[in-house]
Amino acid sequence: MTDLAIAANGLRKSYGDKTVLDGVDLAVPEGTIFSLLGPNGAGKTTAVKILSTLVPPDPASGRIRVGGHDLATDAQAVRAAIGVTGQFSAVDGLITGEENMLLMADLHHLSKREGRQVTAELLERFDLTEAAKKPASTYSGGMKRRLDIAMTLVGGPRIIFLDEPTTGLDPRSRHNMWQIIRELVTGGVTVFLTTQYLEEADELADRIAVLHDGEIAAQGTAEELKRIVPGGHVRLRFTDPAAYRSAASALRDASRDEESLALRIPSDGSQRELRSILDRLDSEGIEADELTVHTPDLDDVFFALTGGAGIPDQPKEAAR
Repeated sequence: MTDLAIAANGLRKSYGDKTVLDGVDLAVPEGTIFSLLGPNGAGKTTAVKILSTLVPPDPASGRIRVGGHDLATDAQAVRAAIGVTGQFSAVDGLITGEENMLLMADLHHLSKREGRQVTAELLERFDLTEAAKKPASTYSGGMKRRLDIAMTLVGGPRIIFLDEPTTGLDPRSRHNMWQIIRELVTGGVTVFLTTQYLEEADELADRIAVLHDGEIAAQGTAEELKRIVPGGHVRLRFTDPAAYRSAASALRDASRDEESLALRIPSDGSQRELRSILDRLDSEGIEADELTVHTPDLDDVFFALTGGAGIPDQPKEAAR
């Protein structure tokens, strides 16, 4: 557990007869982005609330450590090590961005001098200096989210919980937020990210856990998760009908598309399998005009692991 920012074993939480988390194990290495993925009601926010000491786990839960501190016996030390940005902005729209920051500095018991210094540095870092004297109610959604995270950083947390931080943002603001999250990790911060956006988890996370019915259905890197789902294939397209027929004879496990002169061969997209396919064509002196590899994406993973229940919303822009 020494190199883990968060280590939870058998995390459980019930409300009456409703079980929200049922023996969840989490291991988040320091200095990484960990994404907890799942549909609405899966228990993502409950997990964040427990790990950030906002609500207690069930007594039946196993050991939970955050920032090297035991959640059950040293909650105050956990709070000192973390920052939390929820789904809904904590920004007070009635005061300026700078005043929001200074208020947070006071809550962290910083001296006035230190508070103003930290405030100025963070406002500049998040490109909010020009708007600092304006009421936060005049800020755009993206600006409010940046201010929200800047406020979270006032206390210098080593671990930050971001609970659906890009919900409601336009595509440009979402991508700007992604860059901010990457920079946080570059600076040594560990980020625990919950999201409904599959592309977001794929783009940012070092490791992903899929939460379904209160349990972890699977976890690993994005590529590891994609490999557990069937459906990957290689598509070969030909312009010469004779070459197409010869390839179909050489690759008897391929499905045929006579109209487009294309073959589809099941594959996990690995270099070994691609080489095997190409070697079989080369041995017959056949060359495809076009080769494309399709591997399952996180949409496929989500559907496979959750039965498609509550598929998360997707950003409208194309994946990058």
